[in-house]
Amino acid sequence: MFSLVADCGPGKLGGHLYLVDTLAGDPEVLQVDAEAYYEKLLKKSSSTSDVVSIPGGGEVKLEDSSVCFVPLYRNNPTSKMLLLTDPKDKETVLAVYVNQCWWPVEDVVKTADPARDGLILVQTFGERIVLFVLNYIIFGMLEGSSANDAFFLPHSATECAKILWRNGEAVAFYSVKMKGSLCDGTTSQCYLLPVLDTIFVRSKHRRGGLGMKMLHDFCQSFMAEDALGISCPISAAMYQVCQKFLQTYPEEQKRLWEVEAPGDWSQRVNIWLKIQMESSPAAKSEVDFQSSKPRQADVDQRSKGVEYIPGVEKVERDVTEKKDDTAAAQTLNSQGPEQEDLEQGAGNTQQCKGIRKRAGPGGLAGDKAAKQFRILP
Repeated sequence: MFSLVADCGPGKLGGHLYLVDTLAGDPEVLQVDAEAYYEKLLKKSSSTSDVVSIPGGGEVKLEDSSVCFVPLYRNNPTSKMLLLTDPKDKETVLAVYVNQCWWPVEDVVKTADPARDGLILVQTFGERIVLFVLNYIIFGMLEGSSANDAFFLPHSATECAKILWRNGEAVAFYSVKMKGSLCDGTTSQCYLLPVLDTIFVRSKHRRGGLGMKMLHDFCQSFMAEDALGISCPISAAMYQVCQKFLQTYPEEQKRLWEVEAPGDWSQRVNIWLKIQMESSPAAKSEVDFQSSKPRQADVDQRSKGVEYIPGVEKVERDVTEKKDDTAAAQTLNSQGPEQEDLEQGAGNTQQCKGIRKRAGPGGLAGDKAAKQFRILP
């Protein structure tokens, strides 16, 4: 029988060190090790399969049907993570195989290092895995809205991101498309300004001002820039976060823009101005009138049998774009039905682009990416 982290090494916190504290191996070597381990699993008969003990979840038999590889990075199929899924629910990931150990999902996002506190830039391979688990597994599968049948693509290997650590746990993150970085892998266009692309706060840590904290950190990180972007479309929940933030920090009102890539002046809308316009009585009455009539584009797409999927990165230009109006409780990769408690601050905001239709982790590699945005307050 295999146990999990308990046998992977002694440590400081509760007798254990966690993955992000101990992982120092070469990523390529770790990849080869995971592939060799997977091959051994395939050769074992069901009668001799190993069993993994999941904390609080009983025992799970290690069989081909319960393990699968998924890309660790967007647009890089060679780097993969080996995942263990629940035999009763293939869309629920129980553990991640790294460095000859099965690590429960909740242990991957923990640390025993007291210095790992607050917003910390993602730099190490272990931190990349934490970002992957927060974004792809916890948000995309475990805490995302059940109203949207979708997986979310992982970040690229060079994505600039910060993880928010609190009390020994990774509770939130945000990522940025840097000025001058390529918009996608199909064109030579580059971002013309820094763009906040994804924000996510775990559900149990929402309504505590963490969304505001990360938005402020984003603005403070680019003080020399006259304009900063937030990836379009911005959900209603994220607009509430922005409104609270811009009321608190009026000096940022001229700097924050809702942008389409690459973000030239024809692709920007000032967020504070838009908030003011939409809060006016005339704007509200116009919105109420328009909301009772379906857009012709929507009617046309439905008649063609086109399925709308909220996504994360503009990878294919021919995919229909659509704002996810149900994302009132999502992240800048966000989704969820609940409204943000502005007095408490934003809890979870995530916006991302490029999602895939949910068909289980093993079916991700062949799916097409669509433009998406998510926000979880």
